[in-house]
Amino acid sequence: MLQRYDPRNADISYWVNGVLRHRDEPGLSPFDSVVQGGDAVWEGLRLYDGRIFALGAHLARLRRSAIALDFKDIPSDADITDAVAQTLNANGMRDGVHVRLTLTRGVKLTSGMDPRLNTAGSTLIVLAEHKPPVYDTTGLTLVTSSIRRPGADVLDPKIHHANLLNSILAKIEANVAGADDALMLDPRGFVAETNATHLFAVLDGALITPRTVACPEGITRDTVLELAPAAGIPVTVRDVSLVEMHTADEVFCTGTMGELAAVTTIDGRRIGTGEVGPVTAKLSAIYQEHARTNGTPVV
Repeated sequence: MLQRYDPRNADISYWVNGVLRHRDEPGLSPFDSVVQGGDAVWEGLRLYDGRIFALGAHLARLRRSAIALDFKDIPSDADITDAVAQTLNANGMRDGVHVRLTLTRGVKLTSGMDPRLNTAGSTLIVLAEHKPPVYDTTGLTLVTSSIRRPGADVLDPKIHHANLLNSILAKIEANVAGADDALMLDPRGFVAETNATHLFAVLDGALITPRTVACPEGITRDTVLELAPAAGIPVTVRDVSLVEMHTADEVFCTGTMGELAAVTTIDGRRIGTGEVGPVTAKLSAIYQEHARTNGTPVV
């Protein structure tokens, strides 16, 4: 699975600390902490008909992550929302848009790891692209990666940080294996998530999903946890083994960039009928309707 380039993005503008620049115009200092050490936090947002779904939840997670990393001069929610709105308006965007928010520790006086070298405050980057949900709606293929998700004893997954090498290494393995994405285990051998999304399995008409002990708390995941019981679908959050994924009736993944997407093959094993299952299809439709009709107006 490789995302396709949308030619509508050829002349988009992006935001860096109050300045809108053409995508081909450099705007980030080589002394910025994200360049120096991946020292940044991020969020992915989706725009539906002028509204951003779950904006408050995303900004709250961004702020928690920045505070956990002891960032200084964190922009207010109002300032971040205004930056997003200006970026979307400058690009004439209203629907089918993915927004990547990145907040870095800021520019350093000289290169180095020490946060005391940061004296200018944080850097906010807003990148908005025309990008509908990126996953194949007919079903994804996963392969279990040898790369494990670290637990809180290594790097607490509740920090939604921008150092994604762990995920990238797993994605490389998936690419080599000819799979769409990688399924990743936690240090104990239980299922964590994919390299980019959370996972749900359907067993006997009910949902199970792994605990977030080695993966970030997901906004889309949380939404499914709210919507499923209301739709009469029981859901349990617990440790999930790889065998349970291999033998599930259905499996699907969740994320802002791809919404809900069915998984039809894991490690060469067909999941259920090998097609999008009824529970996945039902929840996907419910989620899309919910996301399109609930959100914060920004354009």
